[in-house]
Amino acid sequence: MVSSRLSIILMGISLAAAAVYGQESAPDAGRGDRMLAAYFAEETARLAERCLADVDSIEDWEANKDEYRRQLLEMLSLHPLPERSDLKATITGRIERDDIIVENLHFQSRPGLYVTGNLYLPRERQGRIPAILYVCGHGGVKKDGVSYGNKASYQHHGVWFARHGYACLMIDTLQLGEIEGIHHGTYRYGMWWWANRGYTPAGVEAWNCIRALDYLESREEIDPERFGVTGRSGGGAYSWWIAALDDRIKAAVPVAGITDLENHVVDGCVEGHCDCMYFVNTYGWDYPLVAALVAPRPLMIGNSDADRIFPLDGVQRTYEKARRIYELHGAADKITLNITPGPHKDTPELRVPAFRWFDKHLMGIEREIEDFSEKPFAPEELKVFKELPADQRNTTAHEWFVPAAAPPEPPKTAAEWAATRDAWRRALDEKVFRAWPGEPEPLDVAEVFSAERDGVRLSAYDFTSQGPVRLRIYLAQPAGLDRPERLFIDVDGESTWSRFVSAMRVGFEEQLQGETLPDPEPQAWAAEVESFRKARDAFAHVVPRGIGPSAWTRDEKENVHTRRRFLLLGQSLESAQIWDIRRAIQALRTIDRVKDAPMMLVGDREGTDVLALYASLYEPGLASVGVQLTSPSHRERPVLLNVSRYLELPQVLALAAERSPVALRTSTIDDWADALDTARALGWPAGQLEIKAISTPD
Repeated sequence: MVSSRLSIILMGISLAAAAVYGQESAPDAGRGDRMLAAYFAEETARLAERCLADVDSIEDWEANKDEYRRQLLEMLSLHPLPERSDLKATITGRIERDDIIVENLHFQSRPGLYVTGNLYLPRERQGRIPAILYVCGHGGVKKDGVSYGNKASYQHHGVWFARHGYACLMIDTLQLGEIEGIHHGTYRYGMWWWANRGYTPAGVEAWNCIRALDYLESREEIDPERFGVTGRSGGGAYSWWIAALDDRIKAAVPVAGITDLENHVVDGCVEGHCDCMYFVNTYGWDYPLVAALVAPRPLMIGNSDADRIFPLDGVQRTYEKARRIYELHGAADKITLNITPGPHKDTPELRVPAFRWFDKHLMGIEREIEDFSEKPFAPEELKVFKELPADQRNTTAHEWFVPAAAPPEPPKTAAEWAATRDAWRRALDEKVFRAWPGEPEPLDVAEVFSAERDGVRLSAYDFTSQGPVRLRIYLAQPAGLDRPERLFIDVDGESTWSRFVSAMRVGFEEQLQGETLPDPEPQAWAAEVESFRKARDAFAHVVPRGIGPSAWTRDEKENVHTRRRFLLLGQSLESAQIWDIRRAIQALRTIDRVKDAPMMLVGDREGTDVLALYASLYEPGLASVGVQLTSPSHRERPVLLNVSRYLELPQVLALAAERSPVALRTSTIDDWADALDTARALGWPAGQLEIKAISTPD
């Protein structure tokens, strides 16, 4: 049996690298970046091609529309819809001018979730009047540490509407309101667990818009059959959410708030946006589907021709796909695209056509329109709260808006376990790993080299994991051992991969010349040679994409946005890496000299332990799984869409142990009590689930 020291030395690997990966190639640090770019382009094109492709007639649309809306609600953290609790609407101040009245108010969209706003009303009015919900972009106003909300920045819109016969409710956002919550969870604060929870602040903004319409319906001055919505930038995005979700919106003018996945993912526009701009893309949507959900209600899409974060080509593609759905409704005249010169900015050329659009579709009139950009009110006049409410939950909305899964009761019978297990598996298949290929392409396993030195045989095999992601397995074993007794599949992180290659390059410099190699370690190589003299096992060294030879840029900021790109595609880096591990196991089963050996899957303490555990759920026939985990929670890693809405790691451990014997090393055994209780309740044999403290000697 190979020494534990050898296992540590060899824990490092490579499922290496790029779409172009040749034995004779010179070291190329950029191949991982090229592989990644090709992957993002291919996946984006796949989702774009699929978007609305199943809709060829109005009958197709009507058959799918309700399910589309349900999916959007779910991806905005709103399915099932929260309870419509008492708004507790309160007017805290009133401003009167010659022609308009402004009310400062707040309501609670959920208990403790305060929405601050200003309601602009014409002083003179006859009968009920139409109302515009104006949702604000990222234009916060702050003085001496006091936030006055972004409603103060966009007040000129409310003034114009009130002066022209509309009511206009302008509401603050979660991030930039008088109570300052968080929009920038992932890239500013490293809160990647938002994706695990299925949380996005876009959902909070969408819900606040829904409740804002509830409030407007309660006002006797307002006609509930004539609601419109508009806003720009972030407000443009929120305009899309509420217009797509709520038929009470009769006309919409989102401005600079939407473009397609090609712009966001391939062209990199994600780097200019915060998390409030995105839903959790569980169902693999492209953005024209959001626009299509507004049909056949009047929709004007506003954008500037030099907007860097909403480029014109993507806006045009979004419009064209949405227009086709309007045409199926016989309502092509109800959708228009207003493109104006300029950058990402609030301009008269964008505002005036929006005013005309609402006049036409909510008032049924045409009139001369003059732009109005003056901001007549000091921010202090528009402030709602003198003191912020002690019971506010805005600043912690990300913690509670989407509940985590409650710890389950351990099953008492096999039938109970089967029902629970099957529900968890469905959740993983449909909500977490939905983006995995439904029909995997051929592995195309090819031997790259096989060489011997000092009693050690090292071979390399390339295989296709997914599209342009072609990776490499290294297989190390004693020379002359044709049929190993066991095959250890080590899934390694960056430093263990480096240690493995440092040792192996001493003996196999020529074969490894295509790698970006660390310095050789002769002492590690000597230890390898000594250990293999007694070994009867083989070791497969596997690194998923983004690690070792397939690593991409080391720039920390860029890597943050790389992670976000995966999320926009309905994936995560970790879910893709789990797929890579699965494909590596499948590839090893095609290699004659090891395919019949019992396979022992081993994770690395750098984070691949959890990935290996998840991979074992989908690859049958593993002889054992060995992992070391310190935390039972998905709070930090891995990032897997929606997973914490359904189960946590103790439940994953139980699922894995039912399929293959699992040995877990951990710091606190009690953290895994749920899995142990399941094993006892079901009478699993000794050794099926073994949990030991890290300090326990082997």
